[in-house]
Parts: sequence; C-alpha cells; structure tokens
Amino acid sequence: MTDTLKPRNGKEVVDAVQWALSRGAALELVGNGSKRAIGRPAQSDLTLDLSALRGVLLYEPEELVLSAQAGTPLEEIEALLAAQGQHLAFEPIDYGPLLGGASASGTIGGALAANLCGPRRIAAGAARDHFLGFEAVSGRGETFKSGGRVVKNVTGYDLCKLMAGSWGTLAALTTVTIKTLPRPETQATVLVAGLDDATAVRAMTAAMATSCDVSGAAHLPAAAAGRGGLGEGRSLTLLRLEGVAPSVAHRKAALMAAMKGFGAVEVCDEPLSRKLWRAVRDVTPFVATPEAAARPVWRIVTAPSRGAELARMIAAVADAEVLYDWAGGLVWVMLAPSDDAGAALVRRAVSACGGQAMLIRAPAAIRAATDVFAPQEPGLAGLTKRVKQGFDPNGVLNPGRMWAGV
Repeated sequence: MTDTLKPRNGKEVVDAVQWALSRGAALELVGNGSKRAIGRPAQSDLTLDLSALRGVLLYEPEELVLSAQAGTPLEEIEALLAAQGQHLAFEPIDYGPLLGGASASGTIGGALAANLCGPRRIAAGAARDHFLGFEAVSGRGETFKSGGRVVKNVTGYDLCKLMAGSWGTLAALTTVTIKTLPRPETQATVLVAGLDDATAVRAMTAAMATSCDVSGAAHLPAAAAGRGGLGEGRSLTLLRLEGVAPSVAHRKAALMAAMKGFGAVEVCDEPLSRKLWRAVRDVTPFVATPEAAARPVWRIVTAPSRGAELARMIAAVADAEVLYDWAGGLVWVMLAPSDDAGAALVRRAVSACGGQAMLIRAPAAIRAATDVFAPQEPGLAGLTKRVKQGFDPNGVLNPGRMWAGV
C-alpha cells in the first residue's frame, strides 16, 4: 500500500476515493501542505495529494470571474490577477511562516476549504463570500457540482458556503470558480501611536463609524510591533484606506481629523502601508522563529467591543502577547508553552466575552488532546455529524480533523 496517492485530474480523484472506500482506508487531503499543522493530527492511512490538480481553466477579467483547478498555487492566481489590475478581495492569510513552513505556498482550493481571509474581512468578507462554484468528489466516491460562474446562477442549496470552512472533511475540491474584483489604485494608512488596547479599540470603532470607508483596522501592542520589526517600543493602531488617489487623499484628511482626539496621528505612504498590512494579515509578529515556535497561537473571534477585555482576561493570568485585527473583533494570542496550550484559560475568556477560539499552532500531541476548533453545543454537533454522514458516511476524508469522531 503506497503512502501517497497523487491524482492528476478529477477522474483520478474519484478513482482514489473509490479505491480507499473498497479497502476501508482513510485519506488525509492536502494541497501543498501549508495548513497541514492546523487541526487535530491526521487519523488516516494514506495521503491524497491534490497538488497536481493545477492550472487556471478560465479567466474573464471583464466578467470578474476565474475558474481554476483546486491545487493551483495562490501565488500564481494573484500574479495573473495583478496583471489585469484585479485581486482576491478577501485577502487570504499566508499561514506558512506562522506554522514554520514556507511562505506563498498555499493553493486556491486550500484557501476556500479553510475559508481564509485577512484584514479586509470587515469590508469585503471572507473566501466564502467570493466562492461562486465548484466541482468536487465526495467521500462516497462521487463527483458533484454546485454553483456557477455568477451569483445569480446559484440555485437550491448554496453548497459553496458549506464547503468553505469544512477543511476537506466533506469533499475533495477539484475545480473552483471565484469572483475577482478590481484592485484598488492606491492605499494609505492612518496611524495612531502609543494607545493602550482599550483606547485603541475605541479609536478603531470610531474610525469604522465614519464615512471614510476604512478597509482595515488593526492594533499592534508595543510587544507585537517590536517583535515584528514594525515599531520602536510603541504600540501602533492602523487604519487603512484604499481606492483611487483623489478619494484616498480626501478620506485620509477626514480620518486624520477624526482621530486627533485619540493621540498623535501619522500617515504611512503606500509602500509602508502595504508592508504593515502584510504583517497584520500573516501575523508576522508571531511567526515560528526558533524562539517563538514552541509557543501556542490562538485565533479568537469576538465582538469588537469585547476584544480588549478578552485579551486582558487572558494576559492577567498568563504570559500572553496579542495582536488585534478586524477593529478588535479578531484577537491573535500567543501564549507560553503549556500542557494544554492554554486551552482552559482561553475557553474561559471566550465564555465570558462571547465568540469562538481556534488553536492555530501547537505540537501534535496537544492538538490530539485539545479541542482545536471551537467545541460545539449538542444540537450543532449532531447536525455536523449528519452533514458529514451525508457527504462521507464511511469517514474516508480527513476523519477527526475538526472534531473527534467527525
């Protein structure tokens, strides 16, 4: 029995799943493996490597639509779009460096299966909001399709929303169709330095309430800014503006005026702005350097107004560093190593403030013994199992990756 199956097309994916079914084997689905260390450790007999399903099948810039095989590298797609003045508006995070791997190694199928997004989530949504259609192979060894090339073609159940964020537990995506959007002509960042976390959240909330169309709102406390080489002993509160140059200039002036009550206001030009937001997107201050690699990292989504409170609860009893995105609604927390990666502490804070926490980085032994994804209440857990049984009744695809027994 070979350790890895590497199909070259959709038909061979069907053959691989049917072969595994006939032998009672389980498959671990991977593309380029950039997110392989997220989730519970693989409980599979073989690896189904989808990286050979590669290539753009259709791109119509004037229609804002692109179809590609699921193993196509994101880097290739982004370069193709950039040449036409377009981009992936959901700004997918590059998890590679955070997990100790290579940068720019993710695939479009992986981005959709994990429902990736970045700082622009507050303005443009996540991957699922740009996912128009797909072809996939279920755990039954059957090919099925959903969606189309435009949103109005989506009829019946919107399976794109179901596949986005399913982490390969329901089906192996073989081809995907996504919406593309014009890339903003330019960008600038309004920066307020030296704010404490609670004040920064208030500043970001005030910025989001203006008519300035802020497309990114993040806060790096002094420790995170220094670790990422982005600040010199001071915290940074970042507010991004994008669009055509005259509009950005006008909104920049208005936003600077609105932020003066919070502290000294600065402006970052486009090159520095892009550097800062790549660092926020990829959580660069917490990358897996030799010093930080053993420290667990949590991704916590909560109400923006509760972000600083939640972080304060964790930091009060643990050695924690934090980074805020989504105007305080996304809190990245890096903790000191422990037997449970700080799970009990994090879950208590989330229970008090509301939201969901996901363990992004931790050793395999801890991920096997700890809830990596947010625990589900019984009714939702039962629904999750029924959906899994509908698509993959024999548990062939990524069994147990999200929750034990699912």
